[in-house]
Amino acid sequence: MWPVLVKGADHTAFTATWRALALAFTRTLREGPGLLEVARPDGTARRIAVYYSQGWDGQGRTATGITWDSAVLTLWCEDPYWVDVQVQSVHRETGTQVDYLDPYPSVSSSQVLGETTVTNPGDVDVWPTWTITGPATSITFTRGDTGDAFTLDMEDTVHGALLAGETVTVSTDPPRVRSDSGEVLTPGLNWPEAVLWSIPPGQTPVTFQLNGAEAGSAVDLTYYPRYETA
Repeated sequence: MWPVLVKGADHTAFTATWRALALAFTRTLREGPGLLEVARPDGTARRIAVYYSQGWDGQGRTATGITWDSAVLTLWCEDPYWVDVQVQSVHRETGTQVDYLDPYPSVSSSQVLGETTVTNPGDVDVWPTWTITGPATSITFTRGDTGDAFTLDMEDTVHGALLAGETVTVSTDPPRVRSDSGEVLTPGLNWPEAVLWSIPPGQTPVTFQLNGAEAGSAVDLTYYPRYETA
């Protein structure tokens, strides 16, 4: 429940403000949730998606409804956790490949192997989004503490191998894989073994592998920490 006091310089100003605020909340019943955001003096902020339930009918006390009134709102949330407005990200990119004959015969790996530790400063698990930049033929992401993993084989999709500069985005909740041109690539995941895992609070070891990688191949992991309170 959330008490809201509305005032106006005169009845006309009060009524206009009251109606505008009422619409801002009640429209969530038709158009989907609104965002309630709490900002702190240190510049941090957290938000939560809310729906209006009841309360925007005023208190009906003596003298209310002329230049002021108050409402005690009841809101409800599908997801009970507050979300940080600042995204957390991890970027990994392969270096320049070695010329096979210059200055002497050399071999560069066609795989990008990355081991890193991801820190979730929040209170609960988060479900990350992965963006892969080609070239790459297949991608595997593994959560080290549980062994959960999933592989996206681009050659098993309608798109085919990821070329230089092309991107594919993997969302883990809900599971969704899209190319930068909008193609649905979800069938390229290694179902039913694939586990599109979450990141728990604290530090989590993560390993990723890109087959067919060359200079410019990259992985970006992004997520928004979630909290019990604002």
